[in-house]
Amino acid sequence: IYRAQDTAMTSRLGMAISEDGIHFTKQTQPILYPDHDASLIYEWKGGVEDPRIVESEEGFYLLTYTSYDGKTARLCFATSKDLLHWEKKGPVLKSEKYINSWSKSGAIVVEKKNDHFVAKKINGKYWMYFGDTDLFMATSSDLLHWEALENEESKKLVSVLTPRAGFFDSRLVEPGPFALYTPRGIELIYNSSNAANNNDPSLPKFTYAASQALFDTAMPYKLKDRKSTYFIHPDKPYEITGEVNNVCFVEGLVYFKQQWFLYYGTADSKIGVAISK
Repeated sequence: IYRAQDTAMTSRLGMAISEDGIHFTKQTQPILYPDHDASLIYEWKGGVEDPRIVESEEGFYLLTYTSYDGKTARLCFATSKDLLHWEKKGPVLKSEKYINSWSKSGAIVVEKKNDHFVAKKINGKYWMYFGDTDLFMATSSDLLHWEALENEESKKLVSVLTPRAGFFDSRLVEPGPFALYTPRGIELIYNSSNAANNNDPSLPKFTYAASQALFDTAMPYKLKDRKSTYFIHPDKPYEITGEVNNVCFVEGLVYFKQQWFLYYGTADSKIGVAISK
């Protein structure tokens, strides 16, 4: 599932299908787009983007995506039984307090079951990382009704991962694909941007690169470890030059034929894949 723009710069989500994970055939019609429905006020005319998908224990698919009305980005979600027909559920954060706040990029904690990535309950709740400055969290008992994780005293969002001065992630951090529950911790691949100053001098300012963080399995908001550098960054012509220069932005992770396929945006113009065993 990928994002594409028309000449008016409105984004829609399309589907492409592959037998080998590398060569894809695009479907002729989008699968999620601004329509005459209750979500139109959030999606027109910027559109929908940033798709991330997981399975539920009940067998349906859940897609988190970003809606953009031209002013505010909102983290939204939709459900499906076949990946083609989607029922929009509106913004993840529906309360009056957050409905008009900027939010995007939802990465739900999942567990790998064979080749499926199924949403994982921890302490009776599902957990989602989100945000594109600091990282925040939301929880749900059923994957359909979400609440922001707040500090009990301040009633403000709890920041669980922040930018670091002097590093490649000095400007912002943002979730990549789903967060993977493992015996050693919850592994989160995250995107980042290099600040204009107090940054990593080896990268151009505003470079998007990706790294990894590890959170506690019993307390998903507790950071256990974090890599000191990136594992993927723009170093190819199509990653360095495009609609937005110097971008490797990871969003899709698939385990296929005994290998990991990591799909990422290149300079906001193309889609690339990196493969690992």
